[in-house]
Amino acid sequence: MPIRTGRQYIEGLRKRPREVWVGGERIDDVTAYPAFRRPVARIAGLFDMQHDPAHKDVLSYSLPSGERVGTSFLIPESYEDIVKRRKAFRLWAESTFGLMGRSPDFLNCSLAAFADAADVFGRGGQRFSDNVVRYYEYARSNDLMLTHALITPQNDRSKSTGAQADPFLHMGVVRETPQGPILRGARMLATLGPIADEVLVYNLPGLRPGEENYAIVFALPIDAPGLKQICRPPYDRGDLDPSDHPLASQFEECDSLLIFDDVLVPWDRVFIYKDVGLSNALYPDSNMRQYTGHQTSVRALVKLEFVTGIAMEMARAVKTDAHLHVQEMLGECINYIEIVKSCIARAEFEYETTSRGTVRPAFQPLMTLRTYLPRVYPRVIEILQTIGAGGLMMIPSAADFESPVGSDVEKYFQGAGVSALDRSRLYKLAWDLAGEAFGSRQLQYERYFNGDPVRTTASNFLFYDKSACEALVHRALELFEVETKVL
Repeated sequence: MPIRTGRQYIEGLRKRPREVWVGGERIDDVTAYPAFRRPVARIAGLFDMQHDPAHKDVLSYSLPSGERVGTSFLIPESYEDIVKRRKAFRLWAESTFGLMGRSPDFLNCSLAAFADAADVFGRGGQRFSDNVVRYYEYARSNDLMLTHALITPQNDRSKSTGAQADPFLHMGVVRETPQGPILRGARMLATLGPIADEVLVYNLPGLRPGEENYAIVFALPIDAPGLKQICRPPYDRGDLDPSDHPLASQFEECDSLLIFDDVLVPWDRVFIYKDVGLSNALYPDSNMRQYTGHQTSVRALVKLEFVTGIAMEMARAVKTDAHLHVQEMLGECINYIEIVKSCIARAEFEYETTSRGTVRPAFQPLMTLRTYLPRVYPRVIEILQTIGAGGLMMIPSAADFESPVGSDVEKYFQGAGVSALDRSRLYKLAWDLAGEAFGSRQLQYERYFNGDPVRTTASNFLFYDKSACEALVHRALELFEVETKVL
């Protein structure tokens, strides 16, 4: 199958019922469930964009067979390929204003990285290398949408996975069969899990010797027998009025806990098996962070531009952009945007070439953004809240404009040369991002979607090439050994 349409994506969800629970209720058809209906439509729209003549050449490419597949699956072989990927990332990000952090292109990047580094998986045996390449090609040819679950449940964080009171509180191999390993336990946080086609599971570094049963990397259909999802309460149950909640009503990303109740993983879906060292080495050795970091940085850039644009328009609507302190805050937002742009451009221009002849964006600029963006986005939201001030707590509803007090609303909620309706719409965009539960989830997501920000920033120091900095210090220390000459 070549690139899918939105209709094909939705039909695929309907044909494969999965076990999904929301608020104690089992959802039979995720495409019809009110809380999922709009997100499903948004994802379907992304698939449809691949067929739009205006975007098709950016969002897809042809295999030697002539089959058309998604650009996010592309393993770059040139600088031009890297740029093509960035343009594709940006198109999808712009269509969602950067608000869907786990759009399908994210995990497509992970699969491309895995296939490009198949030899890493081959350290555990050639069959695992073959499995990775075969699955990558399968996902690419079927234009699958994947979710993933990397994190163990927050139970007793003072103990490692293998030291929990229940050995299968965290997902692990409970036994092995000729058909494949049987898994039991839980993983989180599967963003868009209820409306995905498959799940990709791998580990964050940190497994310890003796925890081999948890060192497994694999992919499964989301409707695999024994696999269930328990979702957090939706922020939009399908009843939010887009006139009052333009973002929260459209871009809900459902998150779920995955429970493996003795789930069989066929051997051809296993990529790493009971190898703690290889599981811990997967992130750095596969260079996955350069693939996914490129996509996440482009998406985050679009999101920063969007939030900054709202802040600018809000200030303009009431003329606070004439005040120096507001200009200074908006200038700060612009600085963040330009720094992110510069890191992306440098990562692309200073691309690395592998021994296989493929290329990937440079590591350090993207690693810098991994530690920079979790700090920048909360600050931009704080600026949005500051510029909006009390106005964010005094926004008329859409119904007010059509009510007997409509004339009062038009008069007292107007801006500086801006109608009350236009001003209220700007402030509703801001409130969805800076005040509603939807916006709080967006904030928490940006803080943690790249992993523990403390650990990530520390690793930036640990693995940084310090030679240039150290050389300057050593040269300065040599001054103590040089006799000062008096002219």
